[in-house]
Parts: sequence; C-alpha cells; structure tokens
Amino acid sequence: MFSKSNTSENNEQEQREQYNYARARIVQKKRLMQHFIVFLVGSVLLVIINPILGIGKDFFIKDWFIWAILLWAFLFLIHLFNVFITNRFMGKEWEDKQLQKLKDKQVLKIKELQEQIDKELPLPEVKKNDPSQHNKPLE
Repeated sequence: MFSKSNTSENNEQEQREQYNYARARIVQKKRLMQHFIVFLVGSVLLVIINPILGIGKDFFIKDWFIWAILLWAFLFLIHLFNVFITNRFMGKEWEDKQLQKLKDKQVLKIKELQEQIDKELPLPEVKKNDPSQHNKPLE
C-alpha cells in the first residue's frame, strides 16, 4: 500500500518537473521570437532613419546602420545558439547529472570527515550488561 502512494507521488513529481521544464522552454522560445521580431522592425527602422531621413550622416562611419544591424544580428545568433544548441547539451538532464555528482562528492566528503573524527576521537565502549556503566559520565 505504501509503495503505491509513493510511486504515484513520484510520478506526480516527475510530471510536475516535466511540465515546469516544458513551460520554461516555451518561454525561452517565445522570447527568441520576440527578439527576432524586434530585430526585424529595428533593422527596418535603422535603414529608414539613416539613408531616407538623413539622420546620422554626420557620423564618422559611413553607413553606420549596417554595422549596427550586423552587431544586432550577431547578438541574435548568440541568443538562437543559446536556446537551441546550448540548452540541448546543457539542459535539464545535464543539470540533474551535475547536481547528482555534487551530491555524491558531498556525501563522500562527509563520510571521510566522519571516519577522520572516529579515528581521532573514538567513543568509549560501554558494556551492555554492566549496570554500573549506564549512569557513568563520559570521560
């Protein structure tokens, strides 16, 4: 009986984690699409502002808007790379593996420290059948 409820709780926890992960991915992709739309609109505005309206002709770089658009495109590509490539290799599974490694290291370190304490400060042995030892303070 306990195993059924425990299993269902584990399944619910897994489903909740999968749902939260899916929601986070959707938000990432939504922000990427927003970035792309802002990039397109901004690029068009930069093209309109400089050559057509003549704003920025006094700058020391001719056709500065092209450089601005290229820089922005580079930043968009970094964002795209982060969402679709990096997240695939360093996604939830990778995070869980790294977390488990750190937990294992911590457990090992605690075990080593406990062994060291046991060597340096051993507990006195108490005889189980000796009633005089029950109320005697530790030295």
